[in-house]
Amino acid sequence: MAQNLDAWDLGIMYLGDDSETPFEISRDGAVRIEFFVENSGFVEIELEFVYDIPFGADHDAPESATVAAGSNETFDLKVSGIDVFNFEARQEDSFSITATVIARQGVPDPLNSQQSEEGDLIIPTIHDLSIDVADPIGSMNAGTDIILRVSVTNTGNVQDKVGDIEVSDDCPLLTTDNGLDSLMMDNIGPGKTKQTDLKATASESHPKRHCDITVTVASNGAMNSGESVVVSDEVRVSVEPPLKESEGDGDSGEPDDPLEVVSSNLPAPSVLILILSFIAALPRVSKRRLV
Repeated sequence: MAQNLDAWDLGIMYLGDDSETPFEISRDGAVRIEFFVENSGFVEIELEFVYDIPFGADHDAPESATVAAGSNETFDLKVSGIDVFNFEARQEDSFSITATVIARQGVPDPLNSQQSEEGDLIIPTIHDLSIDVADPIGSMNAGTDIILRVSVTNTGNVQDKVGDIEVSDDCPLLTTDNGLDSLMMDNIGPGKTKQTDLKATASESHPKRHCDITVTVASNGAMNSGESVVVSDEVRVSVEPPLKESEGDGDSGEPDDPLEVVSSNLPAPSVLILILSFIAALPRVSKRRLV
């Protein structure tokens, strides 16, 4: 009779009915766990629940429940608030649910029989990147180039690297080099940043205008996992007219027609005036008339 009175069981609905399989936390730090209480006894039981959740998580689940005799009740344990980016990928820790009988058929139970069940939570693998293309310092002239600093940061929780790069712009007379290829060479640890330079060159015939350059990179780890993580950033470059050519480069600014110089044998005006003044100053000799 006493055995039938305490015939109840607490259980967790494990994935694939395998208690060794952990519950994987979602990217937003949440997971839902179902558990049940089966009461095979002859009287209803009132239970209190206590939960122990790792990773500093919050939870939403019943604090107590009443299960009728001969019935099975299912409950939800909703775990949330886990910052999965602060933990290593695939890190595991256990959680527990404890149920205690506090009353039977409305009568307080001094025995307080108790059962506990455990399971595991696992941090997901998150491939994530961010990219920043620094704004250029000033504008560039047609026929010159400009250097753009590109930074890629691993914002996931597992080692990653750049798997694909695309550079595009909206100016047909603007070209970029292969400076970003170095981003694909080395791994980037979680929270780490890799930088390199991109050179953009404007043709000598490039008109004055604004050019938008977009750099797009993809996560290699995500690609290998059958996922897609693609991020991009855009920067605007102003192209000004080419620098003016200095003298001696074929355009001296001189008129095409030569200047004609006319020579004369006459003395310079200033010398002529001096001679005439001298003659005028000589004493005059009067001529006598002969008789």
